[in-house]
Amino acid sequence: MKSKQPPELPKKIPTHVAIIMDGNGRWAKQRGLPRLAGHRAGTENLRRVIGACIEFGIQYLTIYAFSTENWGRPEDEVLGLMKIVEDVVDRELQELHDQGVQLRHIGRLDQLRPSLREKVLRAVEKTQNNTRLVLNVAFNYGGRDEIVCAIQHILCEGVKPEDVNEALVSRYLFTAGTPDPDLIIRTSGELRGSNFLIWQGAYSEWYFPATYWPDFDKEELRRALFEFNRRDRRYGLVNTKGKGQEGPGSNVCQ
Repeated sequence: MKSKQPPELPKKIPTHVAIIMDGNGRWAKQRGLPRLAGHRAGTENLRRVIGACIEFGIQYLTIYAFSTENWGRPEDEVLGLMKIVEDVVDRELQELHDQGVQLRHIGRLDQLRPSLREKVLRAVEKTQNNTRLVLNVAFNYGGRDEIVCAIQHILCEGVKPEDVNEALVSRYLFTAGTPDPDLIIRTSGELRGSNFLIWQGAYSEWYFPATYWPDFDKEELRRALFEFNRRDRRYGLVNTKGKGQEGPGSNVCQ
């Protein structure tokens, strides 16, 4: 009896995939569960998706875990989310380290309680030499806040206006040293960017599956990669597949 062949992968694997993990609350509501149960299911699913990214050869994964706007949610939900994050760090850190995952935090840590802040910093330090997968955790993160923070640092360092360019700004972002995402996925079917990687995602491909995050499994990720392979990334230039289309910003009258 022949052994079953593993499902194929597309030819092009994106270097960097970013995910807005949306739909935890609605997933829980469908099942008559409290919202925090959905968030816990979402964190459990993250383990599976990280494993799939390693298997598929994705080098960078960025997850939107908690936005600067999420502080406006009900207090019990915010406190519950903080507890979930702390539990995940305690429970999953060693396994992630053993898998060769390098953890990076993007966003601000100053609003977190000291115990959680220290755990995040220790996790980053412990895994800093791992190279199998870089996992950027966007926690207390907002794209506009990131750009404001970068501008503040540029001004504080006395950079001359004529020296400011895209490359310099990128070096002052929370994601400095990380390539821009090739593919951004937002689960749950919502069609918004929600202040996520608004500088870095300027030319990313977006994919909006209707699946709620707790159910977004390895096969869903595989489908996203196949969809990515169907895209023609033009970066403002002419179409490379001979369809006669012009990229954004082109003047077809010339």
